[in-house]
Amino acid sequence: MRRRAWLAASVSGVAWAVASMAALNTHAGSPATQVLVEAYGDSTTLGITCSDGRCVPQAQNAVSYLQDDLQAKHGDRVRVTNYGVGGTTATQLRDGTGNRRAGPGAGLPWQERLAASSAQIVLINYGINEVMQNQTPEQFYAAETTLVKSARALGKEPVLQTSNPMPDNRLNARLAAMVAMTRRVAAEQQVPLVDQFAYISSLPDWKTLMSDGAHPKPDLYRLKAEQDFQVVDPLVRRLLGGTL
Repeated sequence: MRRRAWLAASVSGVAWAVASMAALNTHAGSPATQVLVEAYGDSTTLGITCSDGRCVPQAQNAVSYLQDDLQAKHGDRVRVTNYGVGGTTATQLRDGTGNRRAGPGAGLPWQERLAASSAQIVLINYGINEVMQNQTPEQFYAAETTLVKSARALGKEPVLQTSNPMPDNRLNARLAAMVAMTRRVAAEQQVPLVDQFAYISSLPDWKTLMSDGAHPKPDLYRLKAEQDFQVVDPLVRRLLGGTL
């Protein structure tokens, strides 16, 4: 069952990646000698796992696993940087009001921060803190739409990711409404989507892979990275001058 779900999510993600190739062609020019990927998001991007009441960032997280997978295929020509910040939302990233210590340009509005970035691909993963901070799905939709449009205007390729599900059924129902907004933005803006929420929810034992009510264990971060790779790798290959 897990294998079928993995294949279904992968096929969907690759379809979005292929659909976005026209946008990449617009900005790519000659093949790149190096591809830089930046990952923006909350604590599940940062890579927090909880154990014995302590929640700390782990070296084994979805972003580091993704870099390992990409470098195993393309070598040091690909680098993935983790700019995840615990407790933050898409609105804060847009406005530059999140953690001001989170990397170069932190504290600047999104458009200014991204304009100074050399990354060709940006991953965007939010939704859980929108639920915890009682934002509306409409507010989340507006913020993610701006993030995507600004990235595209600057010649970047945005990749949207839905959040992993939450074990609490009440919170998860509210998160599903945020997930629907991410899917809507991906469809309207025609950008690649990694639907982690759908993939993880399809796993019969997914709750055992969570370390608390929001954060995966390393094994689930590994599975998330596999889904990310299915979507990001075709974009990387294209930028490096390869073929699909």
